[in-house]
Amino acid sequence: MITTNEIRRSFIEFFKAKGHEPIASSSLVPTNDETLLFTNAGMVQFKDVFLGVDKRGYSRAVTAQKCLRAGGKHNDLENVGYTARHHTFFEMLGNFSFGDYFKRDAIFFAWEYLTVVLKLPQNRLWVTVFEEDKEAEEIWLKEVGIDSQRLSRIGAKDNFWSMGDTGPCGPCTEIFYDHGEEVVGGPPGTLEEDGDRYIEIWNLVFMQYNRLLDGTLEKLPNPSVDTGMGLERIAAVLQHVHSNYEIDLFQKLIDAAARITNSDDFNNPSLKVLADHIRACAFLIADGVLPSNEGRGYVLRRIIRRAIRHGHKVGAVETFFYKLVSTLVEVMADAYPDLKLKQASIKEALKKEEQQFEKTLSNGMKILEESISNLTDSIIPGDIAFRLYDTYGFPLDLTADIARERNLSVDEQGFLTCMEAQKERAKSASKFDVDYNQMIKSQVKTRFVGYSVIVSDATINEIYHDTKKVMCLSEGQNGVIILDQTPFYAESGGQVADKGVINALGSVFQVEDVQKSGEAYLHIGRVIKGNFNVEDEVTAQIDKTRITIAAHHTATHLLHAALREVIGTHVEQKGSLVEASKFRFDFSNPSAVTVKQLRDVEHLVNAVIRQNIVVETIETTPAIAQNMGAMALFGEKYGDIVRVLRVGNFSIELCGGTHVTQTGDIGLFKIVAESGIAAGVRRIEGVTGQFAEQYVEAQEEVLATIHELLKSSDDNVLDKLLKLQQQLKIHDKTIKTLKQQLAGGSDIEVREQQIADVTLISALLPNVDMGILREKVDQYKAQKSKVVVVLSTESEGKAQIAVGVSKSITDKIKASELINFIANQVDGKGGGRPDMAQAGGNNPQNLPSAMTSVHGWVKERL
Repeated sequence: MITTNEIRRSFIEFFKAKGHEPIASSSLVPTNDETLLFTNAGMVQFKDVFLGVDKRGYSRAVTAQKCLRAGGKHNDLENVGYTARHHTFFEMLGNFSFGDYFKRDAIFFAWEYLTVVLKLPQNRLWVTVFEEDKEAEEIWLKEVGIDSQRLSRIGAKDNFWSMGDTGPCGPCTEIFYDHGEEVVGGPPGTLEEDGDRYIEIWNLVFMQYNRLLDGTLEKLPNPSVDTGMGLERIAAVLQHVHSNYEIDLFQKLIDAAARITNSDDFNNPSLKVLADHIRACAFLIADGVLPSNEGRGYVLRRIIRRAIRHGHKVGAVETFFYKLVSTLVEVMADAYPDLKLKQASIKEALKKEEQQFEKTLSNGMKILEESISNLTDSIIPGDIAFRLYDTYGFPLDLTADIARERNLSVDEQGFLTCMEAQKERAKSASKFDVDYNQMIKSQVKTRFVGYSVIVSDATINEIYHDTKKVMCLSEGQNGVIILDQTPFYAESGGQVADKGVINALGSVFQVEDVQKSGEAYLHIGRVIKGNFNVEDEVTAQIDKTRITIAAHHTATHLLHAALREVIGTHVEQKGSLVEASKFRFDFSNPSAVTVKQLRDVEHLVNAVIRQNIVVETIETTPAIAQNMGAMALFGEKYGDIVRVLRVGNFSIELCGGTHVTQTGDIGLFKIVAESGIAAGVRRIEGVTGQFAEQYVEAQEEVLATIHELLKSSDDNVLDKLLKLQQQLKIHDKTIKTLKQQLAGGSDIEVREQQIADVTLISALLPNVDMGILREKVDQYKAQKSKVVVVLSTESEGKAQIAVGVSKSITDKIKASELINFIANQVDGKGGGRPDMAQAGGNNPQNLPSAMTSVHGWVKERL
């Protein structure tokens, strides 16, 4: 048997002989690429080469690239452990041409390696091409000479590859391996393609374009080639196994996981999770990522905690996960020496994280189990999921993972609502996790000069480090600087604080937030360079986000006035948040704002913007302001002198925020969402200026895609959508009727057995969905007073089982217990109530014997 390590070496040696330069794998953390969370493909390290901005000393390259998909757009985490080919960490074998060879050579190289070097039978290989790529199709059919019956023409969804929303892209041709007739599934491009018979093993991308932010495709300087073949997938083919988890590399990791956790069930999905996750975690730590609560560190923490939970499921009773590192080093350090060099630090990081999580895991599980036992439906409430996240460190996907095992789901929207509420409560502490405006009580009076200037000279009056007053703040330290005067706006009235820098003779303090404590302005941030002392003369300068913040703030005033005019004067502001990239505005209204009303509000605000009205600010007493008709803003505190903002005769309100000088400066106003947040309170979210333009462009892209998919124009797109919707309703109804007829067909063997005074009804139905199974169970239950009904089916390669028990006998026979007895035999897990339960499983071939075993199980309990 050829090993995974031998395949990796073989691939590199083959392409090396074809003139390719062997290039080491790059880090899982992309260098100088803010568009990616992790390296997710072999071509990531060559992105600038494809774009023509990076020149290398070679035009052909070959790599074995470590990749990760567990966050952002490319996220396979929830499927890991439950399918045969999903992983977080995986290796991508790739050969690349940078303006050298193109389609013909790439295709011939791939065919030679697969059929000559690896000796795969040609009649087991199936090829796809992009439906518009006639050149590639002719190479395969006329030059390589493959059977035309083993080629599929596929659309852009599957055969036009791109690394992300932007970047190099182009048409591709894929090579699939046929596992044989005994495996369910059809060729790519057919209705049965989702089966496991035909598995993609190699993708050859012909890089011709660079996709820009607006979706435009510009031609690359030189057509190039980027190919990728999953090492784990080709290893499964060559080692004659169906699941990636059965290859030599994973088997050693699974064996180690079973030994460490004292598990004797080598087919348990949790062991697969451990084998996969140790690779992702170890390689991330080796590349400098450590567990944290944000960014890449948070993704790592999620993976570690998911692994720990699965370890406990199979029997681990002490800190265990770090012990898998030794086996990982044994099987992969030859290819990746860093693993061995950093073995000790990897173990230490994993052990520390596990010990930290173990303190709260058991308590969190108790809360979750209690919540599940009290459910009245199949949904775990969002506030419970948030409590687990906030108090016990359970990432949402960990709770969702546990829920799925019980055939439950999580109210993710409710979770996000709780998360947003927490962010609001914690916002005043900024990114430094300290509530400075409560902890620091300064007597300094800072004069705010930011209405008229964005740069100001100033003197440092006080400095704080860790909320303690100090005389100096040094490089690298977080702290607070209080000036005698400042152009920085402090967070107030829903407007976020300005950001920027404070400079002094080469020293730089990065201002990340500004809060008010009494009359002192607290400039919160970090010393980037040098140091700062009390009484230093400095220059304070805000950054350019002030411009867009001001535009959004003035827009909320226009929105308020427009809502009162369109909907009614009962509308009052109940809160707002004004940021650089967007705004939101909360207001009183008993019902949702209609589409027409929202459109009228938009038109009215944009009309005022086009008039380019001067935005006046007037400082006066509260009494005079009230006589002028000025409205007070929600949550604001006013002194003896107030600031009135007036926009012609359209809007007049009290406001201490920063604003544009004329309405035309706002540009375009666009509402992006309207929703309810509480009884009688609605929320509008919107954007202005460049952000409004970007929003419109994104909507136009969506519409263009719809036009393309429906082959429609602006004139008939709605008609086509309505017709398609009607057709789908008819088809759905027809399918359901046919399945019901099929499930009740006369040729279906329904077994009815009498056990004491209980009737056992069982049947294996042909390819129906769970909804119909449950309906049939209810029908049979209604026919008799003491009955146990067990119905099952094989659908889409999976086992589905539904069990119903008359309530009068649930003291002896519980559906929830019977379903798990059956599910265990088909590699699944079930859940439900004592009188109704359901389950799914991965081994439908075991259904007949599992159904037969039900009789004995029921008999034992009667």
